[in-house]
Amino acid sequence: MINVIGLGYIGLPTALILSKNGLKVVGTDISSEVVQKLNSGIITFEENGLQELFIDACKNKIVFSTEYIKTDIYIIAVPTPFLQLSKKLDSSYIIKAVHSVLDICEPGSIIVIESTISPGSIDRYVRPEVEKRNYIIGKDIHIVHAPERIIPGNMIYELENNSRTIGADSIEIANKIKTVYSSFCKGEIVVTDIRSAEMSKVVENTYRDINIAFANELAKICRSDNMDVYEIIKIANKHPRVNILQPGPGVGGHCISVDPWFLVGDYPDLTNLILSARKVNDSMPNHVLKRISFIMKENNIRNVSDVGLYGLTYKENVDDTRESPTLQLLKQMEEHLSFGVKVYDPYIKSHLVENQYFDFNLFINDIKILVIMVAHKQIIENINLLSEIIIFDTKNIVQKKGVYKL
Repeated sequence: MINVIGLGYIGLPTALILSKNGLKVVGTDISSEVVQKLNSGIITFEENGLQELFIDACKNKIVFSTEYIKTDIYIIAVPTPFLQLSKKLDSSYIIKAVHSVLDICEPGSIIVIESTISPGSIDRYVRPEVEKRNYIIGKDIHIVHAPERIIPGNMIYELENNSRTIGADSIEIANKIKTVYSSFCKGEIVVTDIRSAEMSKVVENTYRDINIAFANELAKICRSDNMDVYEIIKIANKHPRVNILQPGPGVGGHCISVDPWFLVGDYPDLTNLILSARKVNDSMPNHVLKRISFIMKENNIRNVSDVGLYGLTYKENVDDTRESPTLQLLKQMEEHLSFGVKVYDPYIKSHLVENQYFDFNLFINDIKILVIMVAHKQIIENINLLSEIIIFDTKNIVQKKGVYKL
């Protein structure tokens, strides 16, 4: 029996795919609302293939509960945000989950941390909590780090096909957990020590963040001197050793926009490049705001209520709004006492922000400037409806004359 702790964007698909592949699974979440929905047959977020996976897991009698269970393997997949002031990992969710496991687990149990954590976090936060209970690590309790490696929008495929890392103190325990993940993972599963597993996951997302920051800084440079950043990137990428990413309105999600801060917080004197990249990417919503102001002035539009932001999620074709650039932009507008901008996202069904629309046609009929913040397939399929609107395309999906770009 495996107890998966935390039924969010990582924990739920993990619990379901383990159950689908024949393992007995109990999924535990602190939210009674989440557990009630799952027990009623309702998945809690949209994701390609998740409904089908949910049906298969239910056939294998997966259980959802607010209670932890007595078993020998626990997989913890709870949130790991950073502290705004220090930029260090907020370990409170991990520590709380570990305490709850220690309250009921059997001797010899294995605690697997799937949540992304900063290097050294298990030594700093998890081991001390175990030792406070007078447990001997490696005998009474075993600790493993197996960081998740999936992205919303393609979760199920990546769960099955991405390589995985298992960090453990002993090869015997590592191989035992490797067997568990091998039940569904077709990719290579690498066994290493815990600190290498911690660091490798943070490095992956930091690498992406730096590459995105380079593209975003190029966009700013090109805008300042009236150059086409997209044309320049296209040409540069024809070089066999160059692969510049595309600029955008900011970086969101719970990985790329968060994990690099762990390194900045823990190694402030050694992370100049990483810090610079974070600052560049965090500045992009403000860059978008300045472009909106310019476009309004150029077109003699005075009222911000004539502006519509398309997209609330942090990436296309998902309903995940964590660290969304649009939400960051709205916060900046609020701080400058600028209210009234209209917002629409086809994937967000509940009321999240002021002046939020739930009908696309009504939305575009009520605005004069459309700011494309997210490249959902819905907007791509309906570009023909935008001929009478001024378009500011931050995602470079509209290829026609007169469209404003980053």
